[in-house]
Amino acid sequence: MMTFSAAVLAVLGIAFTFLPEELAVYLGSEPGPLDVVLLQVVGALYLGFAMLNWMAKGSLIGGIYNRPICIANFAHFFIGAMALLKFLFRHPEQPVLLWILCAVYAGLAAWFGLTLFQHPLPVREGKV
Repeated sequence: MMTFSAAVLAVLGIAFTFLPEELAVYLGSEPGPLDVVLLQVVGALYLGFAMLNWMAKGSLIGGIYNRPICIANFAHFFIGAMALLKFLFRHPEQPVLLWILCAVYAGLAAWFGLTLFQHPLPVREGKV
């Protein structure tokens, strides 16, 4: 889960950092200088989050273990999925890439949500 989310965020981060104007034009916008720099800042956020997830990929996550990382990921992916879903239902003519991104965000939100409230270690039988 952490590796997949790190990869998704790294791809988005690199794209927004190095291709902000091109991405905005692809999505049907005419970006101004402020738009471009804001997209680059968003790219930096994605890259930072990707690095956090990559560094935590070998750690035990779930329940009380690494809870801040799990909550931050859940909040990011859940809020992002809801925002994308709301936008796509209002403007369904958007590129299929946004629909795929929305599905990935929803899947990761569900995954982190389940992880957040489950203990990461299996319960042993016979142990009270």
